[in-house]
Amino acid sequence: MINVTLLKETCETPGISGFEQKVRELVTHELQGFTDKLYTDAMGNLIAVKKGKSSEKRVMAAAHMDEIGFIVNMIDDKGFLRFYPIGGFDPKTLTAQRVIVHGKKDIIGVMGSKPIHLMTPEERGKLTQIKDYFIDLGLPKSEVEKIVEIGSPVSRQRELIEMGECVNCKSLDNRVSVFILMEVLKEMKNTEIPYDFYGVFTVQEEVGIRGAHVAAHHINPDFSFGLDTTIAFDTPEAKPEDNITKLGEGTGIKIMDSSTICDYRMVRYMKALAAKHNIKWQPELLPAGGTDTAGMQRMATNGTIAGAVSIPTRHIHSVIEMSHKADIRASIDLLKASVSELDSFDWKF
Repeated sequence: MINVTLLKETCETPGISGFEQKVRELVTHELQGFTDKLYTDAMGNLIAVKKGKSSEKRVMAAAHMDEIGFIVNMIDDKGFLRFYPIGGFDPKTLTAQRVIVHGKKDIIGVMGSKPIHLMTPEERGKLTQIKDYFIDLGLPKSEVEKIVEIGSPVSRQRELIEMGECVNCKSLDNRVSVFILMEVLKEMKNTEIPYDFYGVFTVQEEVGIRGAHVAAHHINPDFSFGLDTTIAFDTPEAKPEDNITKLGEGTGIKIMDSSTICDYRMVRYMKALAAKHNIKWQPELLPAGGTDTAGMQRMATNGTIAGAVSIPTRHIHSVIEMSHKADIRASIDLLKASVSELDSFDWKF
C-alpha cells in the first residue's frame, strides 16, 4: 500500500526549522531521474519540476520539510543545556524524552526537570513550563563544549513503528507529506499532465510559513495544493463537534483553517475527483493553525486557486504522532489526480 521503509527514513531524518539540509539531501537522492528539473532556491526550498503539455499555467504543491525542535542558548557550569523552542510545543510532551543535539557531531541527550519527589505541593499542582526543562548530556561542561555550541540545533529522537493499521513516529508533521509528494512525483514520471507542475519541499513552515512565501513568489502558480497533517481528534475525550478528522476515514479535503479559506472551486473539483476515482475522503475544517496553503494562496502575484490535501494525524506535535496507512495512500491518489486533471474542470467563478 505504501513504502513504509521510505516513510520511516523520511520521518527519522533530523531537520528542524532552518536546519533542513539532511531532509533535502534525502529528497534530492530519492527524486533523481523522476523530474525534469530539480533545484534549490536561496532560502533552501527544494523545487522539483515536471513539465506539462502546456506552460500556459503553473501548478504548485508544497510539503514542508522542517520539524519542530530546539536550539541551544546556554551551556551552564555543570554542562546542562538550556534551549529555546523552534515551533509550537505543548510542554508536557517534553517529559522523559530523548533528543539529539547536532553539534560538531550528533550526541544523545535527555530532557530533565525537577523530580516530583522534591516538588512542593504547589509545584505539583502546576504544569511544568518549557523554561523548567534542561538537556542532560551526561557530560561535564569541559566535554560538552568540545561538541556543542550556542546555536546548535536539537531534534527529538523517536523511531517509526507500525501499530495495527497505522504508523507512529515523531515528525509525521510534516514528513508524511514530504513522503506523499515524493511518491506522487515518482508515480507521475510517465504520466502526461496538462500544466507544468512544481513540487516544492519547503523550509521554515513551523515558524511562520516562510519558505512557501518565497517559493510562491518565485514560481507564481495559478493553482496550488498544500500538503500537511491535520488533527484527528477522534480520541475518547473528543466531543462530536470537535472531530476535525478521524483516522481511517480517508484523506482530508481542506475547506478552511485559521489562515486559509480554500477556493470553493478547488474544493468542488477535489470532491468530484475523489468520487470519480473512488478515493475515500473527509472534509477538514480546522479552527486554529495554518499551513503552506496560505503562503501559496496569497504570495503569488495574482493569488492562486488554492486547496489542500490534509492527512489526519493523532497526537500532533508530539513524538507519538499517528497516521493511518490507508489515509496516506488516499492522499497520494488524490493529489496525483488533482494535478493530472486540472484542464478538465470549468474554473470560472
